[in-house]
Amino acid sequence: MVSGGGFLRAAVTGFLALVCLSAFAIDDADCFICHNDSSLTKTLPDGATKSLFVDEAAYNENIHLVVGCTGCHSDIAEVPHAETLKPVDCSQCHAEEAQIYAQSLHGKSVENKDPLAPSCADCHTAHNIRSKDDPKSQTNPIRIPNMCAQCHAENAPVAQTRNVSQHDILTNYEDSMHARGLLEQGLKVTAVCTSCHTAHNVQPHTDPQSTIHRDNVVATCTQCHALIEEVHRKVINGELWEADPQKVPVCVDCHQAHEARKVFYDEGVSDRDCMACHDKAVPLARGGEMAAVDAEGVHNSAHTTVRCAQCHTGASPALPRPCETVGPTVDCSICHDDQVKQHAASIHGQLFAKNDPDAPTCLDCHTGHTTQRKTDPKSPTFPANVPELCGNCHRAGEKAATRLPAEFAGLVASYAESVHGQGLLKSGLVVSATCTNCHTAHNPLPPDDPASSVNVTNIPDTCGKCHSGVEDEFLNSVHSPLVSKTDQPLPVCSSCHTAHSIHRTDDEAFRLDIIGTCGKCHEDVTATYFDTYHGKVSKLGADVAARCHDCHGAHNILAVTDPQSTLSHDNIVQTCAECHPGANRRFAGYLTHATHHDPEKYPALFYAFWGMTGLLVGTFGFFGLHTLMWFPRSLKEMKKHKAAAANKERRMVRRFDPVVRQMHFVLILSFFGLALTGMALKFSYMGWAQTLSWMLGGFHSMGIIHRVCAVAMFIVFVVHLAYVVQRKRKTGSTWREMLLGTGSLLPMWRDVKEFIATVKWFRGQV
Repeated sequence: MVSGGGFLRAAVTGFLALVCLSAFAIDDADCFICHNDSSLTKTLPDGATKSLFVDEAAYNENIHLVVGCTGCHSDIAEVPHAETLKPVDCSQCHAEEAQIYAQSLHGKSVENKDPLAPSCADCHTAHNIRSKDDPKSQTNPIRIPNMCAQCHAENAPVAQTRNVSQHDILTNYEDSMHARGLLEQGLKVTAVCTSCHTAHNVQPHTDPQSTIHRDNVVATCTQCHALIEEVHRKVINGELWEADPQKVPVCVDCHQAHEARKVFYDEGVSDRDCMACHDKAVPLARGGEMAAVDAEGVHNSAHTTVRCAQCHTGASPALPRPCETVGPTVDCSICHDDQVKQHAASIHGQLFAKNDPDAPTCLDCHTGHTTQRKTDPKSPTFPANVPELCGNCHRAGEKAATRLPAEFAGLVASYAESVHGQGLLKSGLVVSATCTNCHTAHNPLPPDDPASSVNVTNIPDTCGKCHSGVEDEFLNSVHSPLVSKTDQPLPVCSSCHTAHSIHRTDDEAFRLDIIGTCGKCHEDVTATYFDTYHGKVSKLGADVAARCHDCHGAHNILAVTDPQSTLSHDNIVQTCAECHPGANRRFAGYLTHATHHDPEKYPALFYAFWGMTGLLVGTFGFFGLHTLMWFPRSLKEMKKHKAAAANKERRMVRRFDPVVRQMHFVLILSFFGLALTGMALKFSYMGWAQTLSWMLGGFHSMGIIHRVCAVAMFIVFVVHLAYVVQRKRKTGSTWREMLLGTGSLLPMWRDVKEFIATVKWFRGQV
C-alpha cells in the first residue's frame, strides 16, 4: 500500500512522465528558434504590443525545465503552432494551490476580470520560475516586499484605485522591525507579506477566515512570537485592560500592522477611556474648548483601525487623567512620515515654519477625526472635491489668492472652465487632472523652484503622467532641450496650453489663438503665415484653415530636414492630404510662408502684389474721383431736365433698353460683392476688414457671397455676348462695325475727346 505522501509523489511522477512523453515530439530547442528573438511581438486585441521573447539562459535555470515548453503549453502539437494558444493552466500540477488561490481576494478579482488582479505569473514569473529558496526568486523572502510593492506601494495602481484599508504599506513596512531584520541584517526568518497574509489565500481583514482578521491576528503573530500571548494574558489578568472580553486588545491594537516597530501606548489607554470624556466638549487647560469627538465619524473614517493614543501620544495611565500629559498637537509623521516630510519642504510647510497664520496644515485638508480616504466621494481630497478644497484659500479674494502675483488671479475660475475642469465638474470624470495632479498633494512649490512639479523643466514630466506618449514625442522634438542646444528659453506644455485655462485642442478658441501663441517665439515666420491664404482667412475667424500644428505637428515638431518630420519630402504630401484629399507632389509645393514683402526671395509675388495693389487703388481712385465730380453735376442736370419737362420744353430719352439696364445692375452688384469680399480677404489684418467680415456673417458667408457674385458676373458676361450677337443681327452690322464702330467698347481717340468733354461738363464749362 502506498502512503498518502507516497501516493502523491507517484501521481506527480506519473503525470510528469506522461507530459514528457506527450511532448517528446517537440523539443524546447524548436521553440527557441523563434522565441529567442528579442524583437518577436504580438499585437493584442486592445492594440497593445506584447513581447514573445523568452530568455533562454534564464529559462534553463527555472525549476520547470524538466516539464518543457509543451508541458505548460499543452495545446502545441506542431511547430510552428497556432497564433492563439490556450492560457496556461497551472492547476494541472498545482491543483491545491490553484484551488486556494481561486477562493482568495486575488482569485476572485481574476474571476471578476479586474485588470489589476495578479495571476500566477505576476508573482512567480512565466519562464524564470525558481524555488522560493533561490535568492534570485521573486518569492524568496528577501524579495517578497518589493514583489508585493509592485501593486501595493504608495503610488502603485492598486494602492491608488482600490479600497485598501491600509495606506503607505511599503513605507511603513520598511520602517518596521521586521523590515530591518530582513533588509538590513538579511534575516530570512523575519516576517514578510506572505508570513501574515499567506502566499495564495490572501483575504481582506474583514473576512472571518482571513489570517489578519481580528479573531485570527493573535494566531498569525504567534507563529513567530510564541511566548507573546502568554505574557499578554498576564497583562490582561492584571486588569490593566478592560474586563469586557469583547474589548480585549489584540496585537495590532498596540503594534501597527505594517510598522510593527512602534508601540502606540504603554499600559492600556484605550479609546473607551478617552471617549468617557471626549464624547462631549472638553475645556482645555490652556484655554478654549475642544469640540466633542464624533465617535461614529471616527469609526467610519480612514482611521477606524487607529486608536486615540496612536495619534495623541504621551498619555500617562498612572494619572487620574492620563491625557494631561498629551501634547497640544498631533504628530501625523507617526504614520505618515513621508507625507509630513514633503509638507515641511513645500511652500505650505515653509510658511508654517515661519508661523504664518495663513499656512495650511494637515487638518485644513484632511479634517481630523473624520478623515476619509481620497477614494471616498465625501472626502475633501476626493478628486471631484479637490478644486473646491484648494479654492478655500486660492479662490479670488481668499487669503492665498491675495498674496499671489496678479497673473494668478482667478485661477480657480479658469480651471473650472478648462478641459480638465469641465471633465471633472460637469462630466464627473475623476481621472481628470486636478490641482494635486500638477502641484502634488503634499509638496507644492512655487514655479521658480527647480524642485517644483510645475517648474518649467519639470512640466513635461508632470503632464506626461496622464498624457502617455506625449512626453516622449515632446522630448524628441525641436522644442526639447535634449535636441535643441540653446540658451534661449524653449516652450513646454503650459507655453501653448496655458496652466489653468486649458482648452480642448479642437476648440475654436484654441485654434484661433494658437497662431499668436507660436508667434511669441516665431514672430517673423508668423508674419509670413498671415500673408498666405491660410493666414488671411484665420484673421477673419476661419477655424478650419491650417494652423501651425496642422502642418508641423503638435508635440512631434521636427526639423524639415528630418526624415520623420511631417514636412519632410516623403511626408509632406500626406500632411497636405489630411485637409486636401487628392493632394499630389505639385500641390504640396505650395509656399506656406512665402511673402510679397521680400523682392529678392520672392520677386514674382512682390511685383504681382504691388501691381495688383496699384491697379486696385488706381481703379477705385479714378472711379471714386469720377463719381465725386459726376454726382453734383448730375443732380443739377436732373433738376434742369425736370423743369424743362414740366414746361414741355424737353423730354428724357433712355439711352439703354431694359435688358442692358438689368445686366448693368447685376454687374454692379456682382462687382461690389466680389470687391468687398475680396478686399476683406486681401486686407484681413486690418480692423475694417474683420468688421466687414463679421457684418457679412463671417468667413464662411463671405465665401458663399464671393462665389455667388462670381457666378452672377459670369452669367452677365455670357448674356452680354448673346445680346451683342442679337444686336448685330438686328442692325445688320458687320463685326468690324460692332468692334470698331461708334458703339464699340474698345478705347478710341474719340473716347479721349469725350473724356475731356466730360470733365469740362463736370466743371460746368459745357
